[in-house]
Amino acid sequence: MTTVEEVAPDVFLAAGTDVNVVILRDGDALTLIDGGYPGDVGAVEGAIRSLGRAPEDMQGMLLTHAHIDHMGAIAAFHERYGIPVFTDPTEVAHARRDYLEQATGKDFIPMLHKYGVLPWLLRIARVGATRSLSVGDAQAFASSGPLDLPGAPVPVATHGHTSGHSAYHLPQHGVVITGDALVTAHPLSKVRGPQLLPKVFDHGKQDTVSALDHLAVLDAETVVPGHGPAVFMPIAVAVEQARERSR
Repeated sequence: MTTVEEVAPDVFLAAGTDVNVVILRDGDALTLIDGGYPGDVGAVEGAIRSLGRAPEDMQGMLLTHAHIDHMGAIAAFHERYGIPVFTDPTEVAHARRDYLEQATGKDFIPMLHKYGVLPWLLRIARVGATRSLSVGDAQAFASSGPLDLPGAPVPVATHGHTSGHSAYHLPQHGVVITGDALVTAHPLSKVRGPQLLPKVFDHGKQDTVSALDHLAVLDAETVVPGHGPAVFMPIAVAVEQARERSR
């Protein structure tokens, strides 16, 4: 059974295969942020149903970025139920697969001897990491301010991990959903706590470290990452820890 953690009122963190999804609730309506791997669709649906809701209750779905480990349930629910998918205007073409900014198997061949790489590759292969996945009619969200979706998330441009990566701020709860701009753990990292992902995962044109500037200024004391557990500390402190670990 999928574990669901309420990290703030009506803000729920659930886990896929070494990756997180977030569910925002407003009455009977939901917003899904990220969707795990293709093989995680059942787990995401289980998390939604554990809240007494169904996938059809989602008013919209948001991508932090269009890597395969964040698109699984997003693509599946969009196809099944027609739920709209939104992402940063720059990331739309990536979600549609007009281009691909994602590490492939050949990128990891030189790393097979390194900590955690082979077991992780085998694990994610079983949940569809090598599949081709796209959302052909992904839409750009509004350029500024809270979105008209349950939870009223506010996009925060954190371009770097991908060219159009976005975090989402919930100012009413002091929560920031950082996606892969800042994580707290990963199977390829021996470190626990706020950090950047290993460089092999970064494919944007911007500097991933510079993207942290956009997080550090937010009013948030709950950090919900794309990988690893939520941490309860000011985002500025989490950013400083990530910067220190990246040096």
